[in-house]
Amino acid sequence: MKNLLVIGGSYFAGRVFVELMARSDRYRIHVFNRGHLRMGIPGVVQLTGDREVADQISDGIPDHHWDAVVDFCAYTPGAIDTLLDNLPGTVGHYIFISTTSVYAPTQNVPVKESAAKVDGPQPELGEFAEYGYQKWLAECAAQKKCQFKNIAYTILRPSIIYGRYNYAPRESFFFDHMIANKPLVVPEDPNIFYSFVWVDDMAEMVAACLENEAVQGQAFNIAGEEMISYIRMADTIEEVCGRKIERRPLSIEQIIRQRAPMPFPPDAHLLYDGRALNQAIGYEHTPFILGMAKTWKDYQRVVQRRIASQQGRMKARSIA
Repeated sequence: MKNLLVIGGSYFAGRVFVELMARSDRYRIHVFNRGHLRMGIPGVVQLTGDREVADQISDGIPDHHWDAVVDFCAYTPGAIDTLLDNLPGTVGHYIFISTTSVYAPTQNVPVKESAAKVDGPQPELGEFAEYGYQKWLAECAAQKKCQFKNIAYTILRPSIIYGRYNYAPRESFFFDHMIANKPLVVPEDPNIFYSFVWVDDMAEMVAACLENEAVQGQAFNIAGEEMISYIRMADTIEEVCGRKIERRPLSIEQIIRQRAPMPFPPDAHLLYDGRALNQAIGYEHTPFILGMAKTWKDYQRVVQRRIASQQGRMKARSIA
């Protein structure tokens, strides 16, 4: 059996990928992370350590030939270098999960892999000012280090990921508005579009890249073909939930002036071309409405657990 090492893997996309691979007998799976969230998945070996501390990498990871390494949690070039310089054993194929945030702002959409990249921090993004730039530098470091060490590599840039285990307020932003009967701000301009990828599709696509020579030495977007606007998102939520969302249409100027909280920028496309990877691995994305229907079922369980936890705390306080 071959060896697969996953860096990160406890949260969201990484966890869904590990769950998928655990159902296969293709690889012996090791997951290396800080151990804040235990995996508890049969057949998966959890290794504890900080990927940015050299000694914890060299001491905490077995000396194997790693047929594939999938890195979900590198955010700086230093994190790439520290991992690959101190990883015991040898590596056949390194896959770095990057992001479409590496692209410079453009109106030329959908954005292809060859488009211009950010050339510095983006102060307009506030606390995320460094995110895209550091990810781009990490991509450059991964390419350089893998070429130096003669390791096959692939860089994957997912667009907006949605689905189970999502800790970011993306689809949950819409679900929560509907559940609370809270008016949803919807931009009056219907022509701003976003690319999404269902987390289960992403896991399957990463799995299809493992040791696949057709994707090595290249960078790819991961993006569904459908163009999703705020209106399309609200329509889809209503359809899969069977309930209406009260909508509050505002102009872009009003949204910005009122600082209305929104999960996606109301005045900029986040639309990416994912056809190159789809063709390389022969993949067809799950229709957005079907992925969102499954996501709604999963989210209802999250809400039920949240309610049960609140009731438990209230009962404990009443007893005390």
